[in-house]
Amino acid sequence: MDEQDDRREAALKRLKAKRDFKTHLAVYVIVNSMLVAIWAFSGRGYFWPIWPLLGWGVGLVINAWAVYFERPITEEDIRKEMERGGRVQ
Repeated sequence: MDEQDDRREAALKRLKAKRDFKTHLAVYVIVNSMLVAIWAFSGRGYFWPIWPLLGWGVGLVINAWAVYFERPITEEDIRKEMERGGRVQ
């Protein structure tokens, strides 16, 4: 594989991750909206949907961080790690 193919493969992987995140976000909104609607139509007592909203929300935020903010591993990172020569745990 040449450098152009590597860059294309990396770009394709990033695009797929972004598409998958958008699907994850849509499912989160739909499911949690239904949970809030169930809560609202069943008497509005204790707001129990907060637990799935928060729990799943943490996972969604981590997913968003990985997709949009995490820096990709570069050849320089690999070179530095090889020079360090640390053991894998």
